[in-house]
Amino acid sequence: MPITNALTTTIERVSILDEHGNFDEKLGKGLIPDADLLKLYETMVTCRMMDEVAFKLQRSGRMGTYPQNMGQEANSLGAAYALNNDDWLVTCYRENCGLMWRGVPIDSILLHWMGDERGNAMPRPHHATPIAVPIGTQMLHATGLAWAAKYRGEKRISCTFFGDGATSEGDFHEACNFAANLDIPVIFFCQNNFWAISVPGRIQCSAPTVAQRGIAYGMPCLQVDGNDLFAVVYGMRKAIEHARTTGKPYFIEGVTYRLGDHTTADDARRYRDQAEVDAWKARDPITRLRTYMTKKGIWSDAKDAALREAAEASCMATIERCEQVEPPVRGDVFNYTFADLPADLVTQRETGHTHSLGQDPSQLPSASNAR
Repeated sequence: MPITNALTTTIERVSILDEHGNFDEKLGKGLIPDADLLKLYETMVTCRMMDEVAFKLQRSGRMGTYPQNMGQEANSLGAAYALNNDDWLVTCYRENCGLMWRGVPIDSILLHWMGDERGNAMPRPHHATPIAVPIGTQMLHATGLAWAAKYRGEKRISCTFFGDGATSEGDFHEACNFAANLDIPVIFFCQNNFWAISVPGRIQCSAPTVAQRGIAYGMPCLQVDGNDLFAVVYGMRKAIEHARTTGKPYFIEGVTYRLGDHTTADDARRYRDQAEVDAWKARDPITRLRTYMTKKGIWSDAKDAALREAAEASCMATIERCEQVEPPVRGDVFNYTFADLPADLVTQRETGHTHSLGQDPSQLPSASNAR
């Protein structure tokens, strides 16, 4: 029998605004109105300012480990902008910009990294899940949320974010397999920043693109310039239309770069060449957007200076509020676990000990029990 071709496929790559401010009018015309573009840029600058302030907080011992977002802001922001407000935004830990666009208070984000889990009580109207630090688990949550919406007959979809390193996790493959086989409307958005902490992407994935990992599950796949806000919005709208009309998943790879360390507990100078970092700094999503808006005549240096001053003031006010928040009550560990707290846990809550014989005489066994 003759040999036939089992599969032929291609993956498109989308770029609309390059690092020099050159804009593809054919692809980008009408994609983002100027009024929205100004608000989006303001959100990016505020997010970058928060990164700078949070870094100083950690270095001064006022906050724990923090993962900076700088360099990757366009990905989650473009996604949040394109999604409906009642679609699920399922993040990991480098999507502050998208969360801020959704209206999640900066206070919530900072409280989380200050070690106060009340920051993860995301306001319900925003349809955003808590920040996920474990690698890959949030993809399963996104699949479950979209499956629940489909079961209820809703047109709501979910979009989940993860890094290139997370595609080596079993959770990634389980979520993709589940979503593809059961036709669940999830957008899998991989932020390929080329580094899984200190492990380079070429070791994480030997394929030419991360996007093609979605092909194995029968998903349509697209690669976008993740430092180009317009390209992200373009790709997201394509993915959203597919997910909403077919009820099936879609895979996007946003090619971007982590300009800072993996977290404040990391020193990327130990494994990255400075020349590589400098090359990606020239492709900074904020810089290219500012260049484009300036060329278009809707932005200026004076406006930019005023915006940065306002963003810094806003971030400092947020820090002041967060540092003045009353500490959580120890009993909350018990108070929100059971509708009716069992007697032994009531005792633990009141005494502060898992076993407190000799600490609280009321817990000493009676003579009859002792026998």
